[in-house]
Amino acid sequence: MIRADVAVIGAGMAGASLAAELAGAGRIVLIEAEDMPGYHATGRSAAFWSETYGGAGVQPLTSASGDYLRAGGFLAPLGSLHVGRREEQAAADAFLAEFEGSGVRLERVDPATLVPGLRPDWVVGVAEPSCAYIDVAALHAHYLARARAGGVELLTRAELLAAERTDGAWRIETRAGPVIADTLANAAGAWGDVVATRAGVAPLGLAPYRRTMVQLRTDPPVPEGLPHVAHLGGGFYFKPEGQGRLWLSPHDEIPDTPGDVAPEEIDVAIAIDRLERLVDWRVAAVERRWAGLRTFAPDRLPVFGWSAAAPGFFWCVGQGGFGIQTAPAAAQIAAALLRRDALPAPVAAIEVAAYAPARFGA
Repeated sequence: MIRADVAVIGAGMAGASLAAELAGAGRIVLIEAEDMPGYHATGRSAAFWSETYGGAGVQPLTSASGDYLRAGGFLAPLGSLHVGRREEQAAADAFLAEFEGSGVRLERVDPATLVPGLRPDWVVGVAEPSCAYIDVAALHAHYLARARAGGVELLTRAELLAAERTDGAWRIETRAGPVIADTLANAAGAWGDVVATRAGVAPLGLAPYRRTMVQLRTDPPVPEGLPHVAHLGGGFYFKPEGQGRLWLSPHDEIPDTPGDVAPEEIDVAIAIDRLERLVDWRVAAVERRWAGLRTFAPDRLPVFGWSAAAPGFFWCVGQGGFGIQTAPAAAQIAAALLRRDALPAPVAAIEVAAYAPARFGA
């Protein structure tokens, strides 16, 4: 039996980064249901960092994560173009207004200057120069290494089966054996409400959605210097992925259940159709296809904080599709709240009440 101060449930990006920030402050155990950490959402990320992705409510977390990610060498230049048809000018205006005063640099551009072969009806463009590639695997490995170096113990193949609060501590039953911990930190992603329910805690109403991705080769090949491209209407996004490849998504959000999700042919076909309506390139081959889950709280903002109804139960869930790009700030906030410390300098200006579980009566 393991006796710990904090048991972090889930070793994807959320759990690994939280464990790394907690490392050294007592005995921490990181509990993962799969054979290896990061198998689900973390391992299926579209791998870009965009300060506007997730909206104005998420942007402070993304922007505050930038210095950490750049200092660690996890970002590489990419840039983003938000593009629309002539009739979507109002969407561009609303997009610019949403981030006015945020410090995120956005500028109107002619999209044809950035995307060769653009069809003539796509005339609305907003550039976001700060958008970058993010090395997801390296960032996740970095947090796991930080956690290990700080004495965090990782348990794999350790699905949480049940948990009960007795005598001021959680008795957690896992497939790898029992764990006793003063605090149970729920960073289980799509399984966040499942973990809560098994611990006798009221769920938040977390909703997992399937997102489809495909890797393509095109004719002509993907142009050099192509930025990340996202539809202002939310119909697609894509980015170059080296060696003439393109990663493309129809930006789908299909309700699903926690599990090992797979793409459906209709969603792959929709993605390709939307690309071909944008540019005159021909899809030469579909080389890979995959899907991942992105899980949202009811208001689509992440949830960091103590449960008011369940002593010793801490939420770190609801990161949606932006859990990778916000991981440094999110982990610093969550760790400070869990330790009941002041927020560290990189995140001190963020209004963390917006992310508190109390907004759901939790």
